Amino acid sequence: MANRPAFVAVALAVLLANGPATSSAQTAQPRSPKAPATFIEKLFNEGEAALNSGDLERAEQDFRKVLALDPQSAGAYANLGTICMRRQQWALALNNLRKAAKLAPQVAGIRLNIGLAYYRQNDFREAIPAFESVLREQPGFSQARYLLGLCYFFSKRYPEAAQTLQPLWDEQSNNLSYLYVLGVAAHKAALPRLEEQALGRLVEIGQDSPTLHLLMGKAYLNGEDYKKAIAEFERAAEGDPRLPFVHFNLGMAYLRMQDFETAKTEFEKDIALEPDVAYNYDQLGTIYAQLHQNAEAESNFREALKRDPTLASSYFGLARVYERQGKFPEALAALDGAAKLDSGNASVHYVRGQVLMRLGRTTEGQSELRASNQLMAERRDEQRRHLGEEEPPDADLLAAPH
Repeated sequence: MANRPAFVAVALAVLLANGPATSSAQTAQPRSPKAPATFIEKLFNEGEAALNSGDLERAEQDFRKVLALDPQSAGAYANLGTICMRRQQWALALNNLRKAAKLAPQVAGIRLNIGLAYYRQNDFREAIPAFESVLREQPGFSQARYLLGLCYFFSKRYPEAAQTLQPLWDEQSNNLSYLYVLGVAAHKAALPRLEEQALGRLVEIGQDSPTLHLLMGKAYLNGEDYKKAIAEFERAAEGDPRLPFVHFNLGMAYLRMQDFETAKTEFEKDIALEPDVAYNYDQLGTIYAQLHQNAEAESNFREALKRDPTLASSYFGLARVYERQGKFPEALAALDGAAKLDSGNASVHYVRGQVLMRLGRTTEGQSELRASNQLMAERRDEQRRHLGEEEPPDADLLAAPH
């Protein structure tokens, strides 16, 4: 392992876990005297069948009919939550799942889906309590353990991440991404034996595979050794030109080197392979903004938000473009979007304060500037990056198991 790169913490965005933890959460419920239990059960079963076949509209209709007859049906609320998750209607999903959890607090699958609803929005800190509660009750629940370990990792709680993920070794020790994350977490948690075990296994089973070169490139990229990162990414691309996110990571490496034209080419290559990945457009928007090509920057930030409305960095990028153009009402609207997604970000408050001052809303502007200063003071020790400067997460790294 002497020749391996220094493995440092990475900021990651995760691929969604492979489907909801449960397609339903059926529980015994009190029945309304207005309708026979058999009729309600028939409706419920029809709704489940529709849900399992992907007919979400029919499933929603059936479960709402169940609730009209039996308002205490935790299973109906849980399945409505699942429907909303599949539609990426996260607020509605959480509303239904919380109602289900209140009615059936003993059903771990409902709480797992609450965690997943936060997880899929990259709100890892909010997901942690739900996954913790499931794992306390079911320590052998592999999916909950994996998800919780990832949430600790993405929240930079590396000792907890390593401790939580290590028991999955027997199940996941052939999973390159698991080994990489475990190795990074162990490195950051100062657990050298576990780090060597994980990264040694990574190299052993990865051999000369494109995926291994992609992961090694990530390590170099996050260690700011961009030339070695590019060399690894290019080896990965040679081995598999269609490997997901290899061109995205090449784009990131060239962007860090301020080679904007090559970076644009790489992001465009990744778009050709994966047109729905929002981060490519977000980074193209950042490049065009750096080049003061405002129309192209705005277009790409909007494309990013079309694909991922939770991408706070694109709202922030839009705001900076509008601010530079003197379009202060538009800038304020974009900043409001960023603030809803990341209310604790000092940069959002700072720019919002400036824009409000430009709009003549002095009192509000001063309040925002004070909030920014307070947040910066509170988090100075964490050396938190500003939103407009931070790297996008690596959306390719992990998909949690079923």
